[in-house]
Amino acid sequence: MSVAFTKEEDYESVAANLPDRPVSSHPNMVTPQGLALIEAALAEARAAMTTAKSGGDVSADRTAMARATRDLRYWSSRRGSAQLVEAGEADGTVRFGEAVTIEREDGRRQTWRIVGEDEADPAKGSVSWISPLGQALLGKRLGDEAVVAGQSVEIVAIG
Repeated sequence: MSVAFTKEEDYESVAANLPDRPVSSHPNMVTPQGLALIEAALAEARAAMTTAKSGGDVSADRTAMARATRDLRYWSSRRGSAQLVEAGEADGTVRFGEAVTIEREDGRRQTWRIVGEDEADPAKGSVSWISPLGQALLGKRLGDEAVVAGQSVEIVAIG
């Protein structure tokens, strides 16, 4: 049989069937900055959808439409479930939205801000409240010890 009569895989079609981005089962707690980030991402997803639709023939770039649709579903879901947590009066414990400085056994100090899942960026010093680090530090007080990555750390600053 000639190759001309065989059905070749339609890579564009396969790419257009993007799976949904996973949505966490944890409460979607957000800081005011995190809420602003979600709203910006939602606006960007809406703009991408508009651009994909206005491109004329949607079948010409089905992957762009699929990405825009997927992102719009994800950010709409995250915005709909967002629970804004405002900074409260300091009570001496590590709480959501606060920065906490730890000292490791080798003397290194690190500061982390505990934030929502979509806002977390460890490279910039923020970790999710559901991460092992966030869980180890939440509720601790100045001078308390916590176990982080199998090592003992001391809380040396909060806020």
